[in-house]
Amino acid sequence: MKSDIRTLDLNLLKTLDALLDERSVTRAAARLALTQPAVSGMLNRLREHFDDPLFVRAQRGIVPTLRAEQLAVPVKQLLADVATMLQPEAFDPATATSTVRLAATDYALSAVVIPFLRALRPQAPNMRVTVQPIDDQALPGQLERGDVDLALLTPQTLTPDLHAVPLFEEHYVCAMRSDHPDAQGERLSLERFCALDHALVSSTGNAFHGVTDEALARVGRSRRVTVSITSFLALPDILLGSDLIAVIPRRLAQLQPGLRICQPPLDIPGFSKTLAWHERTHRDPGQRWVRALLRDTCQALA
Repeated sequence: MKSDIRTLDLNLLKTLDALLDERSVTRAAARLALTQPAVSGMLNRLREHFDDPLFVRAQRGIVPTLRAEQLAVPVKQLLADVATMLQPEAFDPATATSTVRLAATDYALSAVVIPFLRALRPQAPNMRVTVQPIDDQALPGQLERGDVDLALLTPQTLTPDLHAVPLFEEHYVCAMRSDHPDAQGERLSLERFCALDHALVSSTGNAFHGVTDEALARVGRSRRVTVSITSFLALPDILLGSDLIAVIPRRLAQLQPGLRICQPPLDIPGFSKTLAWHERTHRDPGQRWVRALLRDTCQALA
């Protein structure tokens, strides 16, 4: 019978290796946790595959043929290689040189990614990080192809095929420069809050209405928004250089020196931030380590 790798069972090679080591069907069966007839049957299949007796009876047990002796080293090496392949790759952040690809909004870049980078560098100095904007339409394909490893999303934008873990709940605060005329006290009155000029961040940059305005409308009030921009990153400089105030996420406000933070005069619904990834990276030890560090960093800033 001509040998064919398509019909060669890996378990047959494990049996051959045990027989070569033990020189006994009985001992090989015990080592493999099989019955003696089962090992004898596998030996017969091995003989067919290799077209050789492989073992012959001797006074004590069995002895290998020349063909079996020639197979001993490559079979043991092959089994060792397979065992290594099946083991998860060890990950050492101190020596890792991999690249982590993140997708994040500019808010998440400031509130999550920058603190994450500060935690990452001392532990994994040779790892690289790339950050790109969130593109809701392109993201599923980016995660599937590996163009993005991790995405910082809200639960509303998650798709069922992604793995996800919640990072934190975010709340809104009112922010202004620390020497603003209204920077005293723990909370602005609703009257004063509505009277001041506001800056707002919107995805398009030309909207003057947001979640704060929806909350005000529910209590029959409105505010005056005079500046609308697309990025949270520029907002602190605008506040520091003017008498404008803004309602912004608490984690972002806490990172900015020179800002005075107080509670808004009404309840404004916050949002959740979630870390999401694709099945393709779910079991990778390096990615698991990065995800854990991201979660730990967010919890430390709570």
